[in-house]
Amino acid sequence: MTLTKHIPNTVTCLNLLCGTVGIVTACSGMFRLSFCLMLGAALCDFLDGAAARLFHAYSEKGRELDSLADIISFGVLPAVMLCLLMKAYSFGQGTPQWLCYTPLLIAPFSALRLAKFNLDARQHTTFLGLPTPACAMLCGSLAYYTASSPSSFLSVWTLGGVFVPALTLVLCFLLVCEIPMFSMKISREDRVENRKRIAFGINLLIVGAIVLVLKVNWSMVILLGFVVYILMNVVYFLVLGRGTQPSKE
Repeated sequence: MTLTKHIPNTVTCLNLLCGTVGIVTACSGMFRLSFCLMLGAALCDFLDGAAARLFHAYSEKGRELDSLADIISFGVLPAVMLCLLMKAYSFGQGTPQWLCYTPLLIAPFSALRLAKFNLDARQHTTFLGLPTPACAMLCGSLAYYTASSPSSFLSVWTLGGVFVPALTLVLCFLLVCEIPMFSMKISREDRVENRKRIAFGINLLIVGAIVLVLKVNWSMVILLGFVVYILMNVVYFLVLGRGTQPSKE
């Protein structure tokens, strides 16, 4: 095997490393750095697939390694970030301690999501359920924004004893549900899904413009972007039903 065949797995290991270091920094209360490391993991998650296609280096080991890395970077890391965020900011405000541990449910549900994806032959052009990176980005950006602007209205709401546990339950349901969700990869063959992606891109630009005008922290673009992504897919599901054929994560 040539050296180039090892590049995709090396990039996947960088994904895993970013997630692991992100957990360590979250345990030290550095939530903003943890989110930046999560973004680094997401970049590596994108690049390992691109490298596999470029060097024709697909393998079962690479597929399994990718899922194992994603469990850490997009399952355990966001769960730990929200858990420790609540313990750092909410527990002293009268929030029952056990509620601070509810975000840890995201980790096993993310593992279930990834296991389902690996075995589900239906997911060819869209996902079934919320992709783990999307769930992680929503949680990570929320933690980053709250740590950056703890006195803002959203942060005060977030740091109460209800919002994060309720969000956790919603995300856990979305991770394992049967709602089709479009992937971000443009396909020449599927114009319907491409229109959804274009609509999402337009909405994301609108969100970015609003955040820029209001001079809100940049993490709000990612947070609201994935909220829009979820809402769009739920609306499509309710309007179009289950007709969409479930892409590679």
